[in-house]
Amino acid sequence: MQYQLTINGESRTVDAEPGTPLLWVLRDELKLTGTKFGCGVAYCGACTVHVDGYPTRSCQTFVEDAVDVQITTIEGATDKIAQAVQAAWREKDVVQCGWCQSGQIMSAIGLLNENPKPTDQEIKDYMHGNACRCVTYVRINEAIKLASEKLEA
Repeated sequence: MQYQLTINGESRTVDAEPGTPLLWVLRDELKLTGTKFGCGVAYCGACTVHVDGYPTRSCQTFVEDAVDVQITTIEGATDKIAQAVQAAWREKDVVQCGWCQSGQIMSAIGLLNENPKPTDQEIKDYMHGNACRCVTYVRINEAIKLASEKLEA
């Protein structure tokens, strides 16, 4: 079946069976491989994209539910907040294996969109559910605080 999706500001026609997770449409059909498969049950956050500006697990979002919404993947995360988060990620040297990082970054962007000056506890609460096998949580927290400071300056 054909679906018309808006991904990273661009209208895209995709062929997929109903019930196909958006994750597989992004990765397999559109070759947007920055969004990662982690667990398949929306627990780890590796597959996080933005749907209408909100962090959403693409492994549990079906292609038919992604019509008439704005989808942003890590490849399309280029606004001021995204740039600040990505710069802070590099400055704090957050990445180790990198598998969870696009999901972590997309969640951090969502947090700073909603709350530009989060406390440590607010960061911890918001980022809960984004798993990092390398356990870089301290650096993730520091990078989010740094991005917040960069945006405030």
